[in-house]
Formats: sequence, structure tokens, C-alpha cells
Amino acid sequence: MTAAVFTHRRPGDTHAAVDLLLEIARRRRVTLRLTHDEAAKHKIEVAPFIEIVDDPGDDIDLCIVLGGDGTILTALRRYAGTGVPVFAVNYGEVGFLATIDPDGLADDFERAFSGEYETIELPTISVGRPDGTWSALNDISVHRKAGLRVADLAYALAGEEIGRVRCDGLVVATPQGSTGYNLANGGPVLAWGVEGFVVSFIAPHSLTARALVVAPGDELTINNASREEPVEVHVDGRPTLELQPGEDIHVAFGLMHGTLAQLPGASFYHRLRERFGRLAR
Repeated sequence: MTAAVFTHRRPGDTHAAVDLLLEIARRRRVTLRLTHDEAAKHKIEVAPFIEIVDDPGDDIDLCIVLGGDGTILTALRRYAGTGVPVFAVNYGEVGFLATIDPDGLADDFERAFSGEYETIELPTISVGRPDGTWSALNDISVHRKAGLRVADLAYALAGEEIGRVRCDGLVVATPQGSTGYNLANGGPVLAWGVEGFVVSFIAPHSLTARALVVAPGDELTINNASREEPVEVHVDGRPTLELQPGEDIHVAFGLMHGTLAQLPGASFYHRLRERFGRLAR
């Protein structure tokens, strides 16, 4: 068995867990594959059952993540479409995508290496235009640029224009991403397994702009209707491209899927209660 390893950007948070993972992997004769950056973070060198590479590759059985939702998203994007499951330990604030919390890790790593987990397919949303396509596991957002006027965005579904809104931006979220930026906008939470995506607005200058749940096969077109101001497009929170006045982008649902490992009996509703209930306390 071969497993890739991704860890939190703060290595001190995960050193002990990485040491435990190495110990159990050696005993179970599981090969761990780390990038040069990951190995340097934890001062790991090539040894039996440890490979250090430029990229972990697709020929692995499992991806183990020790980090928050940002690190988990990085791993899910890397292995989207490959079928490689991501088994994630939460070292972040929310950890909505995490498989487990960092308690009882020895038993949990044993279960991971024994394949004692279920998998769930998480859909992406993809944003495209002539110079490329980018995919997100959580959300794609369009923002007015700092210091410029509010955005003027028109949007259409399945070729039919729905509306035009002056706003600070909008968010297009997958079901698993609906508990993030979309939820902060007052948009609806979509349970995992729902086919479709949600569009919500950031500070709309309108009494009628409302969040909209969209059917999975309906392509969304977003047009920058401003005559002068460009807007930014972020993919899973990362600035990715600019949309110039008059330009369109097209958003499609479910072109690829990431595979998340979860323990038997885990559910979306359990995550919702545990993660957001914990933050409310």
C-alpha cells in the first residue's frame, strides 16, 4: 500500500501526529510518499517505506491529510477525478471536510491503512472561459476589486438571463461548500448528496436579490456588466483570474468529483451538528 501525505502549513501543530504516522506505516509496511516541501517541513529523509518526490502521483491507494479545510481542499483538488480517497485529520478551526479529529490517532491510522472507511463523492464546480478552466470543491466567488466601485453582475441560467445585481460580489457553491462563504451570505445549506449548486450575493444593493438553488445540468453564465470596472474571480478562496467589463465566465456543476474518506456511520448531519454546534458554544 502507498499513501501520500499532506500537512498543515504550521508544521509544529502536526509533528507528533506525523511521527506516529511514520511509526505505524513502518510497522504496517505501508509506503508514505511526501513532496520535498512536506519532507523539509518535518525533517524527514528517504528511508525504507518513505519516498520523497516532486509530486505524489496518481498511483497511490490513499491520501492522508493532517490539516484544516484549506489543506484538505488542496488534497481533494489534487486527486479529483482519480478516485483516490482523502482521509483527513482536522487541525483547523472548523474541519467540516475532515474525517476525524486528532484524538485516538493510533487506532484511526490503523483503520485508515486497513481500509475501514467509506467513501463519498464530492462534486466540483468548474469555471471556464477561452483561456482555461478551473475547478473548485467548495466555491467560486466573484468580487469587486478593492478601492473600485461596486460590481455590476448579470447572470443567466441555461441561456436564460435571470437578473442583474449591483453588489460586492456573488458566490457559487457546491453542496459541501454551502456551509462556507455561501452560509455567511445568508444562503441555504445544501446537504451532501444534493445534485445542484447555490448562487448567493455578497452585500447586494437590492431588495429582490435572493439566493438561488440551481439544477445540476443548468450552466450558469456570469457577465461583468460594468462599463469600466474589472472584477476578480476566486476559486476555493484563491484569486485566480480577472473578468473585464463586458466579459463572461461559464460555471458548470459536477465535471469532476473528489473522493472523501469517512468513518462508518458518519453523516453530513453529524458534521453539521458537531462542527457548527462546537463553534456556537
